[in-house]
Amino acid sequence: MNHSELQQLTEQISQQFFGEKFRHKAVFNDRLKTTGGRYLLGTHDIELNRRYLEEYGKDELIGIIKHELCHYHLHIEGKGYQHRDREFKELLQQVGAPRFCTPLRDLQNKRRVQKRHDYVCTGCGQHFIRKRRFDTSRYMCGVCKGKLKWHRTIDSV
Repeated sequence: MNHSELQQLTEQISQQFFGEKFRHKAVFNDRLKTTGGRYLLGTHDIELNRRYLEEYGKDELIGIIKHELCHYHLHIEGKGYQHRDREFKELLQQVGAPRFCTPLRDLQNKRRVQKRHDYVCTGCGQHFIRKRRFDTSRYMCGVCKGKLKWHRTIDSV
């Protein structure tokens, strides 16, 4: 599916389910990684993740387009367009749009390994675990004011 076909599909869905025209652009944005699509408040354009079409098919893409069109039409009308707004939730139900899209398969199975740094106080033995490594000569123990020393790196999931 190319950009013109996506634009045409979005306009058709807008007319069919919302009874109003979609007057802005709908494009694929290949930089989207964790979301199916997004509605841009400033330009009123809709960006969609092409990988949802490739992995789950046209039906999933249509659901995402409906979701983004809910944001679009409510924002244009000056109503509550955010996920937490009652008007948004009601419109989602009326048009049969999903509230959340299905997670991508590779993101489901991929666990991000985060490194943690374990520091120990030479005075009292207190351990401090931090995400970022730091210069131990600039800091001291918050318990006993003793010197800190780097102990080890911990890989956590």
